[in-house]
Amino acid sequence: MAASLIVTTYNRPDALALVLAAATNQTVPPTEILVADDGSGPETGELVRRLAAGSATPIRHLWQEDQGFRAARCRNMAIAAATGDYLIFIDGDMVPTRDFVADHLQMARPGCFVQGSRVLVGQKGTARVLKEGGREPGLFSPGLGNRKNLLRFPLLARILLHPSTSDHGIRTCNFACWRRDAIAVNGFNEEFHGWGREDSEFAVRLLNAGARRINIKFMARAFHLHHPEAEREKLAANDAILEQARTEKKTRCDRGVNLHLQGEKDDQG
Repeated sequence: MAASLIVTTYNRPDALALVLAAATNQTVPPTEILVADDGSGPETGELVRRLAAGSATPIRHLWQEDQGFRAARCRNMAIAAATGDYLIFIDGDMVPTRDFVADHLQMARPGCFVQGSRVLVGQKGTARVLKEGGREPGLFSPGLGNRKNLLRFPLLARILLHPSTSDHGIRTCNFACWRRDAIAVNGFNEEFHGWGREDSEFAVRLLNAGARRINIKFMARAFHLHHPEAEREKLAANDAILEQARTEKKTRCDRGVNLHLQGEKDDQG
């Protein structure tokens, strides 16, 4: 199965370098890596070009102008450009373990999307990881949150696999879905400007369209490096968009991936 790994980033080349290094060193490599760049400076573009030149896995850099937090739009650019049947989303400060892509592919199910988990690395731990070139923290390393998510137990992960219709706690920092399903709901809603809820609203529309959610525990592990909290001045407006999708049981948004598809029809034709 062809899988496109979509890495969302913004002005964090030190972390992105570790993420891309890990992404190109997978036990099962993705078909391609798409860097969805929400307006980073030239250092990020130079990094991606340098790493792409030495990578056996194709790496593409999809950049948009910096007009504030527009993760929905840059993810749509990547969805439109993706050639894989399956889309795996990860943030540019989430360092995946070597089995990350393989685990996601093992857990892929028709009609389902996947919510993965993360290990939170504190500020001092993040400085150490960056200094050591991405060496994974151990189970007993100091300053970790959700350290149980370090453990990998494929059998237990399958036992705990129960599809649900909950949209609680959706985070696309570790998330996967079928490309056809993403296009059917018109991708991410580009009405979202500013941090927050664009990933939950995307999941709500997938659920309204009949998809089911799978939570992965003890597989598809990744380390979330520390960063300052994003500004949340648009959160109330974004909450309103999310609630509208819930109450009106929306399956599509008006401004989504259709704005970026070329030579490819979405479900609206």
